[in-house]
Amino acid sequence: MMMLADNLDGDNSSPSQEVFVVEAQTLRDYVEEYFNDIPVMAKIAGCESKFRHFSKQGKVIRGEIVKEDVGVMQINETYHLETAQKLGYNIHSVNGNLTYARYLFQKEGTTPWLSSSKCWGKENHIARK
Repeated sequence: MMMLADNLDGDNSSPSQEVFVVEAQTLRDYVEEYFNDIPVMAKIAGCESKFRHFSKQGKVIRGEIVKEDVGVMQINETYHLETAQKLGYNIHSVNGNLTYARYLFQKEGTTPWLSSSKCWGKENHIARK
């Protein structure tokens, strides 16, 4: 975040007003920052969704092969929607999708994403407890 000081009325006798400018962040940047402690998860997001969560029409993206896979982390609704909801995560939102993916990684490592492992890595990463 940048902070700029500006005298908005042009009168040098009045105090400056601080204006905060928030720099735009891509979803890729957001995912990489969110998973900075688990970099393989950011790689998985890139492979699974190309760092996309919404289509050009504004709908949550779905898997090209398995339509039940949703969002940036391609969380499968059939296997995970009920558990995610019980935990209070909305896998159709960016934050809910990422938060549930972190929960899933902590329980199962990268196993849920092994189908895309040719893209992100060969070994199965197991969550550290």
